Amino acid sequence: MTAKVIDGKVIGEQIRAEVAAEIEERVRAGKPHPGLATVLVGENPASQVYVRSKQKACAEVGIESFGYNLPATTSQADLEKLVADLNADPKVNGILVQLPLPPGFDEERVLSTISVEKDVDGFHPINIGRLAQKGRDPLFIPCTPAGVMYLLEHELHSLEGLEAVVLGRSNIVGMPVALLLVRANATVTICHSRSKDLKEIVRRADLLVAAVGKAEMVKGDWVKPGCVVIDVGINRVEDASKPRGYRLTGDVAYDEVAEVARAITPVPGGVGPLTIAMLLKNTLRAANLAEK
Repeated sequence: MTAKVIDGKVIGEQIRAEVAAEIEERVRAGKPHPGLATVLVGENPASQVYVRSKQKACAEVGIESFGYNLPATTSQADLEKLVADLNADPKVNGILVQLPLPPGFDEERVLSTISVEKDVDGFHPINIGRLAQKGRDPLFIPCTPAGVMYLLEHELHSLEGLEAVVLGRSNIVGMPVALLLVRANATVTICHSRSKDLKEIVRRADLLVAAVGKAEMVKGDWVKPGCVVIDVGINRVEDASKPRGYRLTGDVAYDEVAEVARAITPVPGGVGPLTIAMLLKNTLRAANLAEK
């Protein structure tokens, strides 16, 4: 068996095209372009790249982008005041504070300051709380978990009754994905560093979401034949044969797992494009909600 490659670039482009078409229709109807404010504190190179890619994606679909780059010496109070000002700005429909913040900031307080109606990253405690409660819906779902679910449902159509294993329990990916899988009526196991017999747990999975941040941790003999594998990890591995001296790999040993899986996402080009596509969808949703 050779796994089908789930091409996140193609699927992400389809979502972007849908968002762009809806925004064009909004503007023709005399409504304003949606607006997204990005707040970057400090000079983390990876965060700078992420923010630039989000701003570029916004421009491509017709979302107005407002960028705020603050020094690492910014105070907690000044950061919270900026967020409060953006909450009050009608041109801003979504607010994204790029994480992680530099040491010394209280991230939870900052995220709690964002208006729940503008929380397009989906990390406000109210949105996460609603996600965790049966019969309640969050206004926004975190972008990477939403992208994971979109890929799974695109491949499997129904997740009901399937055994799902989530490797990793982070607030950003692992836990929200697990909650979404429960909502989709899958039977969910969350694995972490203290799980026993990890390989045997993973081998039970009909679908596997790997989000543990350890390069090529999941080997071919960990995976049940026919499993659908979503690899969220992105890790740098030294490789002298590459111009930059490293290559990017996921949490899954791709070549091995592709021999037994039904379908698999590549790294890069799998989940990453869906993360930005879902951010664009959330920002458009926030603009639509603001008019109700």
